[in-house]
Amino acid sequence: MKTERIRSFISFDISSEKILKKIQEVQEKLVQTEADLRIVKPKNIHITMRFLGEISTETVEKVIGQMKEIKSQSFDIEFKGIGTFPNIKYPRVIWIGIKKGSIELKEIFAQLESRLTKIGFNPDKKGFNPHLTIARVRSGRNRQTLTDALGHLELYEIGIIRAEILKLKRSTLTPNGPIYSTMHEVVLDSQ
Repeated sequence: MKTERIRSFISFDISSEKILKKIQEVQEKLVQTEADLRIVKPKNIHITMRFLGEISTETVEKVIGQMKEIKSQSFDIEFKGIGTFPNIKYPRVIWIGIKKGSIELKEIFAQLESRLTKIGFNPDKKGFNPHLTIARVRSGRNRQTLTDALGHLELYEIGIIRAEILKLKRSTLTPNGPIYSTMHEVVLDSQ
């Protein structure tokens, strides 16, 4: 009997309509460059804390157990500035930066890493760089126009949300893009 494998990750969702509207405004500016982009749907925008890959239902339960042990107060996250990975000349991923809240996010990531390695996960080789992915670049079409637009958005202010709920998400891949659903939530201590 084949056991079910669940593609999953741990994240903070972005549920503020005001913030999502500002993100969509940025995405529209990027689309206007006519670069070859795959835009992240607003309902799928989140801060990935840890990608887990395809895990068994048994491992899901272990991950939930470890998530419950995370110690953190709720905190504010400020989104500001647009950037790219690996760099502005050859953008592959377009992201929104995180100013306030990045220290707390890094602390939660460190706790997750420590706990996940205890239950058999390999350490995350990439480490953790707090950001919100809003688009992926598929080819070099109109790269210079895109780069110019990104330069104008470098200090763009998006706004602030409150990080209160850490979520374990399921990612179901479909031809129309991924569909995310929440499997478990851990509410951070309120201040």
